[in-house]
Amino acid sequence: MVRQLASRAASLSLILKFVGQVFPMVSRELASWREHAGRRACPQLAEQALASIRDKKFHCQGGSIYSLYEGVSTPDFIRLVVALQTISDYLDNLCDRAGVSDEAAFRQLHLAMTDALDPSAPLHDYYRHYPFRNDGGYLAALVRTCQQETAKLPAYLLVKPHVLRLAGLYSELQTYKHLDPAVREAKIHTWVACHLGAYPGISGWEFAAATGSTLGMFMLCAAAANPRLTAAQAQSFDAAYFPWISGLHILLDYFIDAAEDRAHGDLNFVAYYQSDAEITQRLTLFLREALARAAALPAHPFTETVIYGLVAMYLSDPKTEAPRERAIKQALLAAAGPYARFVHNLCRLLRRGKIL
Repeated sequence: MVRQLASRAASLSLILKFVGQVFPMVSRELASWREHAGRRACPQLAEQALASIRDKKFHCQGGSIYSLYEGVSTPDFIRLVVALQTISDYLDNLCDRAGVSDEAAFRQLHLAMTDALDPSAPLHDYYRHYPFRNDGGYLAALVRTCQQETAKLPAYLLVKPHVLRLAGLYSELQTYKHLDPAVREAKIHTWVACHLGAYPGISGWEFAAATGSTLGMFMLCAAAANPRLTAAQAQSFDAAYFPWISGLHILLDYFIDAAEDRAHGDLNFVAYYQSDAEITQRLTLFLREALARAAALPAHPFTETVIYGLVAMYLSDPKTEAPRERAIKQALLAAAGPYARFVHNLCRLLRRGKIL
C-alpha cells in the first residue's frame, strides 16, 4: 500500500508538471512552426499546414509527456515530439482534406516519417507525385529537426530498427486508409494479412489500429536518452507498445469519433466490432494487456501514468457523453480503477478550463 501511494504521488506530480510546464513549451514550439507554415508556401499547402497545427495541437501535447521520462532533455525532446507529430498531422491533412486520392502520392509523402527518424537519411522529394509542391521548405525543415534531435540520443542506434519499423507500419496505414472507399478496405486487408500471423489474439483491424499510433516511436526515443539502455530493454518497450499500448491509444481515438465517422462515411476501426458489448470487451482487453506489460518495463510507473492518461483524456471528451458512448465509457473507467477515474476527473477540469 505504501509503495502504491508513493507511485500515485509521483504520477500526480508528473501530471502537474506536464500541464504546468510542458504544455506552455509545446505552445511556444508550435507557434514557431505556425510562423514557418505561413511563409512562402502555396495557398493549398499553407492552409493544410496551419489547419493541422490549429486543430491537432492536443496530439503534440499528449506526445510530449515523454519529454518527462527519466534522463530526457525536456526542451530537446519537446522539439522532437512536436516536429514528428506535426509531420504526421500535416501529412494526414494532405491525404484527407486536399481532394487527392493517389496511392503513389501518399506513399511518397510518408517517406518524410521514416526519413525524420533516420539521422543519416537523405531527404526525398516528398511532393513528387502530389499536385501541390511549394511549401516554402516547411516539410523538409520538420524532417531535419527530427534528424537533429534523434542524433543527440546516445542509445539511438539500439532503438532505431524498432522505431523505423513502427514508422514504416504507420506510413503504410496512412497510405491505404486515405484511398477511395471503394478500394481502401481490400488494400488494408491484404496489407494486414502479411503481418497478422506474428500477433495472435488480435484482429486485422485491431492490428491496423495499433499501427496508427506514434506513441511507441516516442517511447523508444525517450528510452534512447539512457546511454546504458540494453537491446533487451529496447525490445521490451517495443513489445509493450505494439500492439497493446498503441492499440489502446488508437482504439480509444476511434471510439470517441465513431458516431461522427458513421455520419460521414469515414473509416473507423471500432465500427468493425459487432456490438457495444464487444467494443467494451476488446477495449478492456487492450487496457489490461497494456497495464500488464507496463508493469514489466523499466520505470514502469511512468508508463502506467501514460496509460491512465490515455484513458482519462479520451474518455473525458464531450463526445463520450452521448448515451451509447457513456455506457461504454463507464465500463472502461470501472475496469481501469479508481486512479484512472481520478485522472479522468482532472482531465474534465482541464477541458472546462480550455487547457486540454
